[in-house]
Amino acid sequence: MHLFFSVGEPSGDHHAAAVIAELKRRDPGVRCSGYGGPQMEAAGFELDFRLTDMAVMGFLAVLPLLRKFFRLRDEAAKMLAGRRPDAVVLVDFPGFNGYIAAEAKKLGIPVIYYMPPQFWAWGAWRLRKFRKKVDRVLCGLPFEADWYAERGVPATLVGHPFFEDVAERPLDEDAVADMRSGGRVVGLLPGSRRGEIERNWPVMLDVVRRVAARHDDVTFTVACYSETIRDRCGELLEERGGDLPVSLRLGQTSEVIAAADCCLSVSGSVSLELLARATPSVMMYRVDKLFGLLGRWLITCRYMSLPNLVAGEEVLPEYPSDGSPAAHAEAIAAGLDDWLSHPAKLAASRHRLAALAETVAVGGATANVCDAIEDELRLETGIRQAA
Repeated sequence: MHLFFSVGEPSGDHHAAAVIAELKRRDPGVRCSGYGGPQMEAAGFELDFRLTDMAVMGFLAVLPLLRKFFRLRDEAAKMLAGRRPDAVVLVDFPGFNGYIAAEAKKLGIPVIYYMPPQFWAWGAWRLRKFRKKVDRVLCGLPFEADWYAERGVPATLVGHPFFEDVAERPLDEDAVADMRSGGRVVGLLPGSRRGEIERNWPVMLDVVRRVAARHDDVTFTVACYSETIRDRCGELLEERGGDLPVSLRLGQTSEVIAAADCCLSVSGSVSLELLARATPSVMMYRVDKLFGLLGRWLITCRYMSLPNLVAGEEVLPEYPSDGSPAAHAEAIAAGLDDWLSHPAKLAASRHRLAALAETVAVGGATANVCDAIEDELRLETGIRQAA
């Protein structure tokens, strides 16, 4: 079996690496090649290009990379034609992966989409073209699988890998205890992309300054996804808030979430780990002005954070912004201050998250994904033989 992967997000790299490792455990002869990241390569993936290095957000950020994206699309088309993989597996990264899906379908290669585009939140009008390019979507949440299936896209609920990570990954309890040794903890989750750091981290520092002035027993611990993120957060911290009670932690996102009384997070997939660990968080996300204008036109959901979408209510307070950050910084600080000043409110929020997690946590995502890939290939083989 030969699978061509296209994975463009750091979180997708992590989840796809787990899938590749499980596929190779089941069949050591399986071949996986294409675009991805370092964790996939470490799992035995034949990395043709490190696509995760191009993870950006916002129309203006994408523009300088368009030529490179088109070149990668053309190279992928040649690789697909030459290698003739049994299937293409796409993970997240919808803009670019839409092109890869189209190239695969031209060649009659089945397309499986793991962690598919969140069209239920934005761009439902794109579903007609998507339906023609994708044979099956593998969904992490029950409402997502239902949404796609109701609109004619074959969908399988596999569970979200964040729930699997929480269940299987042991915490570094010493690190958690060390974080909590200074008193109460507010976790800071600034994102995994450089652009997210540039837009959000300065605002986070403003929030930290405001909260620290009201609660001198609180320390702030930052979950840094990579060394690049840690170094940039450290530079901006030294420039703008060197006197603040902030510590940087590399590769300890789960420990930061577990240690925190509450968090301030850039909205994204990390919200699912916050849900799984029942850690209350204020969610923020800043985008460039043009992307903000387009977002107000395109986004069809009231909420963006996945726990809020699942619950149908704001269990994690959201603060989107594309303008001056000052007013948002004060509102965010007020939200954190309310939780820190009223332990009963914080406990109630934690209880709501724990109850919600019980309704959506489907375990065994990696094994379920592998089962679904194998089932889809058996189905495709049966269709070809019947023809």
